[in-house]
Amino acid sequence: MEDLVLNWELGTGGLLILATAAVAFLLVLIMAFKVHAFLALMVTSILTALVAGIPANRLVESLGFGFYPTLGNVMLLVALGAMLGRMIEASGGAQILANRMIGIFGEKRAGLALSVASLMMGFPIFFDAGLVVMMPIIYAVARRVGGSFLSIALPSAIAFSAMHIFSPPHPGPVAASATLGADVGQVLLVGLVFAIIIWAVVAPLAARIIGPRIDVPVPEILDTTREESGFESTPKVSTIIMLLLLPLVLILLNTGLNTFAAASGDADAFKSQTWVMILRALGETPIALLITVFVSMFVLGWGAGKRGTLIEKINDSALGPICSVVLVTGAGGMFGGVLRVTGIGTAVADSMSDIGLPVIVAAFLIAQIVRLAQGSATVALTTAASLMVAVVSAGHYTDFQVVALVMAMSAGSVGFSHVNDSGFWLVSRFFGLSMKQTLASWTLIQGAMAIIGFILSLGLWALASAVGF
Repeated sequence: MEDLVLNWELGTGGLLILATAAVAFLLVLIMAFKVHAFLALMVTSILTALVAGIPANRLVESLGFGFYPTLGNVMLLVALGAMLGRMIEASGGAQILANRMIGIFGEKRAGLALSVASLMMGFPIFFDAGLVVMMPIIYAVARRVGGSFLSIALPSAIAFSAMHIFSPPHPGPVAASATLGADVGQVLLVGLVFAIIIWAVVAPLAARIIGPRIDVPVPEILDTTREESGFESTPKVSTIIMLLLLPLVLILLNTGLNTFAAASGDADAFKSQTWVMILRALGETPIALLITVFVSMFVLGWGAGKRGTLIEKINDSALGPICSVVLVTGAGGMFGGVLRVTGIGTAVADSMSDIGLPVIVAAFLIAQIVRLAQGSATVALTTAASLMVAVVSAGHYTDFQVVALVMAMSAGSVGFSHVNDSGFWLVSRFFGLSMKQTLASWTLIQGAMAIIGFILSLGLWALASAVGF
């Protein structure tokens, strides 16, 4: 797709103006003219591509650059997660687990309990997959407790996001570590500490400040008519917990084997063994969710005496409501992909790398600006790492200084999620938020996570510089 970047005459300034105008146009379409987000994102992507100089005969190709990968990744995870969530909810399991959690932790701490569970699940599971699996439980707890839905929901989303951005085995920090030559074990240790601190600071503030100010009802996207379908079976709490933990265990198996392979001295030889390849495949997120869906079909359906046609009906009913989520999220990836094709993020990053800022500041700002320009946190992090690798190689930095750089870039890559980020639309749709409400909540939350992460990175950098480790 690099050959589509044809109109470099615009220069960095022109590309920035184009990106700003595209975002403004999108906001006007959705907020002023009430155009559906999917249509607005598609129109804006087309116009941005044409203005950037992409030829008309390559237009559809440029749209697909971001749309198809995003749609493919999101569709599998959201569809499988929705099926699992629907069966848990339709069986009555979500309500049973919610009641048990409230009985143990009390209504005032129910949101905290959900958030802690999300933090643990977020270690191996990607942000979108984990959030989809947890949504039925979040909905059930919110209905049971009452009050502000966002005060219950936002802390869990923050937990998943913090783990996804700062901690291996998630792709951003792993790729940055590999590019800069950082020790993955050290990045894992520091990333977990950073993620927990950021979650502990931001989640309570979001629950107390943002949640009560944005009053939205509990979404009905995963609701079902279990009273009419006869699928309710009052499963045991232990059964529901097992279903939630099963994909976690499978994915951890994949992560553990990858870690062991890296430490074995010959990773390729270890990974090429048949039994390792099979176990690693079982731990891939889509496969792990697929296995869990079939297990849930057995324990909540066939094992509870439900007919196969009823189980099929429940699974099928999960897919319709999430079509809008998947398409809008894919269209968000389309818009971000078009911005990447125009070269906006790369142009800005190249200019930033020549300014001469302190290396830790430059690492953060490059990732943050690329994130703002094109949306993808993983792309922002890997772009920043590729631009900083020459500086790191020539700088003779200590191990933990390099880790601090990875954390600074991770912090920059999460900051101020907005309309060109597919995750922005995922949160918007599953939380029942308008675009304006999502900007006033999720965008600010992601910005706060970025700032706190950068402050922690500065502290680690200063400590590593002073101690020399």
